[in-house]
Amino acid sequence: MSQQDEDIFLREMRGVRRLPDEPVVVTPTRSSPTLSQLARRQAADSDLSGAPREPLSLPEQVTEVGPHDLVGLKKNGVQEGVYRKLRLGKYEPQSRLDLHRVTLRDARIQVIDFLNTAYQHGLRTVLITHGKGHHSVTPGRMKSYVLHWLEEWDLVLAFHSAKPWHGGAGATYVLLRKAPDASLRNREQYTQGR
Repeated sequence: MSQQDEDIFLREMRGVRRLPDEPVVVTPTRSSPTLSQLARRQAADSDLSGAPREPLSLPEQVTEVGPHDLVGLKKNGVQEGVYRKLRLGKYEPQSRLDLHRVTLRDARIQVIDFLNTAYQHGLRTVLITHGKGHHSVTPGRMKSYVLHWLEEWDLVLAFHSAKPWHGGAGATYVLLRKAPDASLRNREQYTQGR
C-alpha cells in the first residue's frame, strides 16, 4: 500500500473504535425449509423412473361436486395462457380414460396407471371421462373423487371440465407435468434450431 493510500485509509478510519472482545452466543433457530430443501424432499419421494409417488388416497368422503358443476384448478407455475388454452379445449387430448361403470377402488387404480403411463410416454394433455353420475345413488360421486385425486397429485399441473364436444361436465382435461426426458428433448431441439 502506498503512503498516499495509507493516509487516506487512516483519515477515513478516524473516530472508529475497536469493538470489545466479548463472546457472542449464537443460538440456532429452526426455520421453515428452504425451496431447495423442499425440492430435494420431493425428489427423494419420487421413484426411480422419475414419476412422483402415487399419493391418491381413498378417503371416506371428499368435497362433493355437483354433476353439472364446471370445475378447474391451476397449480403454481402454470402460465395463465396455457391454462386458458386447456380450459377452452385448445389442446387435443393425447389419451383418454373412461371410468363409466367402474367402482371407486378400481377407478383409483386405473387413474394411477393411466396418469403414470401418460407421464412416462411424455403426454401432456389427457382426458378423463368420469360421467355425471345421473344413474348413481349419489350423483357426482366419481367426479368428486377424480377431482380430489387430480388436486392431490403433484404430477398434475392443472385440470378443467371439458368442452361439450369432449364430454362437458362429465369429463375433465388434465395437464400433466413434463417428463424429464421430454424436457431434455425440447432443450436439444431448441438448441439445434438456433
